[in-house]
Amino acid sequence: MNLNRVAIHLKDVMGSLKVFSTLTHDARIFVAGHRGLVGSAIVRRLKAYGFTNLVLRTRSELDLLDQAAVRDFFREQRIDFVFVCAAKVGGILHNSLHQADFIYENLMISANVIQAAALYDVKKLLYLGSSCIYPKFSPQPIPEEALLSGPLEPTNEGYAIAKIAGLKLCEKFYKQYGKCFISVMPTNMYGPNDNFHPDHSHVIPGMMRRFHQAARGGASSVTVWGTGSPRREFLYADDFAEAALTVMENYNEAEFLNVGTGEDVPIRELAFTMAQVVGFKGEIVFDSSKPDGTPRKVLDVSKVKSLGWEPRISLEVGLRLSYEWALQTDAFTCSAGARDTQSSHV
Repeated sequence: MNLNRVAIHLKDVMGSLKVFSTLTHDARIFVAGHRGLVGSAIVRRLKAYGFTNLVLRTRSELDLLDQAAVRDFFREQRIDFVFVCAAKVGGILHNSLHQADFIYENLMISANVIQAAALYDVKKLLYLGSSCIYPKFSPQPIPEEALLSGPLEPTNEGYAIAKIAGLKLCEKFYKQYGKCFISVMPTNMYGPNDNFHPDHSHVIPGMMRRFHQAARGGASSVTVWGTGSPRREFLYADDFAEAALTVMENYNEAEFLNVGTGEDVPIRELAFTMAQVVGFKGEIVFDSSKPDGTPRKVLDVSKVKSLGWEPRISLEVGLRLSYEWALQTDAFTCSAGARDTQSSHV
């Protein structure tokens, strides 16, 4: 399946017949972070629905850490709708070692974009958080009401605090000034334009890289940390993009929404599925001397599903689409560090 067939498959599965009334086709739509995992998926969905008046900027063209530049951009461009997908992201190790950078840059991106959107009368803004905002020991599935009900996971506390601040900023602008600024909290996402760095990637791209290298190198085994019993939830980026458009079109409340599949899989099952996708024939070894982490993490997505959205891409299909994209774009040779603060989101 080459990239053209990937696009055709997504069109067949996702469709392109949604009727919009809030998002009008002449509206000026700014997707902050349009080259990253989530931003690029939202751009793909917008284009599939015929939206062409998209305002897109790379970091070299607009640094979202620069408040004056962001204000000038919004004043000059007269943006109607905003998707805030930009963020500084990284894997567990990189995140835990650079918490000051993660909290500062993510706070600045959120504050600069949200305030400028308010100053220059953006009609509606959708802010993307992360499921890491929830306490480490949350009830399962995790309801939106679990926010701030307990201590955060220490390894990504900086990133989580910045994301909580962003969603609360939207909520307060909504309540104090009547701005229709809303937030969604996605689960673990994967797909085209993911980060496959060996040290800074998340679960799926990191595992995919290791199995790919083992298959290509003829390795006899791949070792996975832990027992394989912890359960995690994964959502394909284009499914999330469809949810984001559904929320932008149909939701107008201050309270944020979870977005995920509402289903989780054991890491063991993910590993065996990954091996099948990349063609690894060797042994998969689970190293029980390594920590498992939280036994289960899955979101309660009943509220977003009540808007009429449902995920359509199964885990196996999503993994195959992601792997084909990675092969086509030579993503496994990536040696960059944490992703560009304006082109990534998890």
